[in-house]
Amino acid sequence: MSDDPQYIVEVRDLHFGYPGRPILKGLSLRIPRGKLVAILGSSGCGKSTLLRLIGGQLRPSQGEVSVTGKVVHSLGNAELYELRKKMGLMFQAGGLFSDMSVFENVAFPLREHTSLPENIIRQMVLMKLNAVGLRGAWQLGTNELSGGMSRRVALARAIAIDPMLAMYDEPFAGLDPISINVIAKLIRVLNDELGTTSIVVSYDVSESLKVADYVYVIGDGVLAGEGTPAQMAESRDPFLRQFFDALPDGPIQFHYPSRAYNLDLGL
Repeated sequence: MSDDPQYIVEVRDLHFGYPGRPILKGLSLRIPRGKLVAILGSSGCGKSTLLRLIGGQLRPSQGEVSVTGKVVHSLGNAELYELRKKMGLMFQAGGLFSDMSVFENVAFPLREHTSLPENIIRQMVLMKLNAVGLRGAWQLGTNELSGGMSRRVALARAIAIDPMLAMYDEPFAGLDPISINVIAKLIRVLNDELGTTSIVVSYDVSESLKVADYVYVIGDGVLAGEGTPAQMAESRDPFLRQFFDALPDGPIQFHYPSRAYNLDLGL
């Protein structure tokens, strides 16, 4: 693949792992500009690792990741910092600063990455909180928030600077059905209204297929399938069918690789 302006992220033959534990084994995919792309896969398949590689927190052992034509792991600290100013990330566990209020959490990236005056920052923070339905909670501490409210604050912070690329790491995990539906719709609306590009990493099939323009599925460290939500729903591939239909038997193994059970028991 060559750098193409219609794609904001290009991943080429990506390898990454830890000693004795390979995670990504030659992954290649592309994220088109302005679209909401879901990256699905079972827990531990490397979805969150991929986001860290895109953001430059990790370096691949082989292959490359480019964002807007720049190879992320080849950038110096100053260049990488500038690139990250254009990215927003909603952490898997929310990642809110526990000693800051709701307002201060959302204001943080604006103060860190811009030189805007405080009155403009205040207006922007309240606008983002209003977008996620929490303008009235701006004075609350993080310990006063429910799980769903925390996720919405994290979402507001992720899009505070109107990033060109917004990444959401397991945004639906641990939420009740109503909160999941609200968060999913917010991600879709914010992507379209802000004109950004969004990557949603999740193992929640139903919600991801509802909002995504395009879907990638990772399995065993490589790309197991891709297509529109409609194409994914119609696929007869055994791996995809097991994952999408939550079937207990199939190519996806529940148990982490190990030696024979009786040997561990000493029998």
